[in-house]
Amino acid sequence: MNIYGYIRVSSRDQSEDRQTAAFRELAIPSGNIFLDKQSGRDFDRPSYQRMVRRMKRDDLLYIKSIDRLGRNYEEILEQWRVLTKERGIDIVVLDMPLLDTRRGRDLMGTFLSDIVLQVLSFVAENERMNIRQRQEEGIAAAKARGVRFGRPELPYPENFREIHRDWRKKKITLRQAADACGMPVGTFYGKARKLENSAE
Repeated sequence: MNIYGYIRVSSRDQSEDRQTAAFRELAIPSGNIFLDKQSGRDFDRPSYQRMVRRMKRDDLLYIKSIDRLGRNYEEILEQWRVLTKERGIDIVVLDMPLLDTRRGRDLMGTFLSDIVLQVLSFVAENERMNIRQRQEEGIAAAKARGVRFGRPELPYPENFREIHRDWRKKKITLRQAADACGMPVGTFYGKARKLENSAE
């Protein structure tokens, strides 16, 4: 039996130290600890896939919490089923001792483990949806207060009105006008339309 640990952090600037420290206490070989720095929305993760290919029946996988495995309710359940039922791999969730497939291999133990897994997977996905909703509400409230998002709009070049006039009189092409202002064609056109609308 080989022991593995899987770590996932949601972005490249998040630290994996807490998860790594937990696995160090379990004496998991460093070569058997796999790390992905990306979202848990799906299981298309390089390190996770590499780990799963290496694992054999009766191997043991540790994860710190259920949301490290993933956040999509249906995919967590499907992946859990594949690993435990089809591949014969045991899984231990450190933050939830009830989720330890080594215990209670009888029908009642499996039943309880499956119920806990479904509840926790649902909670993880529900929390992700709540976070997204709070972010959207926060952005909407900020916009209502006049907060602007994205890069600040570049000011019009000093020669913009003159070049705009020449372009509208067909003395120069759109490409020539944009080049003269040092901006992409789409940017020049957008600024031209904005200028024209403000003059109406």
